[in-house]
Amino acid sequence: MIMAHKIALDPTAAQEVYFRRACGTARFAWNYALAEWQRQYRAHRENEGLPKPSQLSLRRQLNAVKRQQFPWMLEVTKAAVQHAIINLGTAFKNFFEDLAKYRRGELKRKDIRRPKFKKKGQHDAFRADNGPGTFACDGYRIKLPRVGWVRMREGLRFAGKPLSVTISRMAHRWFASIAVELDHVPPTRENQAVGGVDLGVKTLATLSDGMKIEGPKALRRYLGKLRRLSRSLSRKVKFSANWRKAVERLARLHLRIANIRRDALHQATTCIVRKFALIGIEDLNVRGMLANRKLARAIADIGAYEFRRQLAYKAPMRGSQIMATDPFFPSSKRCSVCGWLYAELTLDEREWTCANCGARHDRDENAAINLKQFAESSPATACGATSSGFGGRMPKVKLVAMKQESERG
Repeated sequence: MIMAHKIALDPTAAQEVYFRRACGTARFAWNYALAEWQRQYRAHRENEGLPKPSQLSLRRQLNAVKRQQFPWMLEVTKAAVQHAIINLGTAFKNFFEDLAKYRRGELKRKDIRRPKFKKKGQHDAFRADNGPGTFACDGYRIKLPRVGWVRMREGLRFAGKPLSVTISRMAHRWFASIAVELDHVPPTRENQAVGGVDLGVKTLATLSDGMKIEGPKALRRYLGKLRRLSRSLSRKVKFSANWRKAVERLARLHLRIANIRRDALHQATTCIVRKFALIGIEDLNVRGMLANRKLARAIADIGAYEFRRQLAYKAPMRGSQIMATDPFFPSSKRCSVCGWLYAELTLDEREWTCANCGARHDRDENAAINLKQFAESSPATACGATSSGFGGRMPKVKLVAMKQESERG
């Protein structure tokens, strides 16, 4: 199993300058290769005798000219350039797979992800190593090629073979994502409990055992400040010194909101995979739910997609399995006692009484119990089917988020 630990860095001023330069070099390599890919692909369609572009040919092409045309690219690690083009090749591979699915009717046109040109300041990142053995971790510091030792805010928590390290920037902070190869064996579970989990706007998650996990509602908490900073930014002269300061203040607030939401989701998902061996959840159509203009902000604030993604990679680590329902499964409208369907249930009804058996239901608890019953009655298979909430592609287990599970439940 390959795990990644994303750790905040404390670089010096000179190291931060190098990081920014390397991010710019990686961005330039991506944009250069993308422009060449598009040009060569159009030429191939006009003349089939010409070869199709590939990430390997584009890497060779750039290596042949960079010493004469772009000598400043030699000031940073070659991994930043090479892996930017390799990532572009992966992006085009996914694009052609999505295109094939669209032609077979398995995917909508709006879900096709075509590689785009990158902009400065958006998703800045670069590969900082030249392979295993070219960097080292020692306690609260990491040694990178051409940079030397960089301070980390915490030590690497995984013991295994370090494979790679990627440096990225979020707002004003720098992070190192270290991938480590582990010999992981899921722990033996003494508790083989089955549970259901219902996501909601009012409550982040309701479990079938009656436990309710409250969400932080970070966006709603900081919405007023977010509006003030956005108005302040709109009044600044673009690219002026005050404009750059306003951009950084706004980016810091967005990062704070994202971190609060991400931390709450990590605590919730860790609690769930520790509690249940088989978990029933709804296969939510997140994109469709966000089309509701009245609830879009509240739905985005709970992080439904990220919740599902974290469950997908944490469950195998804990020896748990996930069963996802059909997107149209009536979890809230079905009586968990007798199975009667209350088709007229509206969103503002938090409690309702079954007309068949007279049972009184809390909307969210009833949905969680129905999801538990669905998991119990279905063949126990790991979460891996396609879902509308993930656009037809489930995340791989090795894709790990910034903060791993903590000991708090």
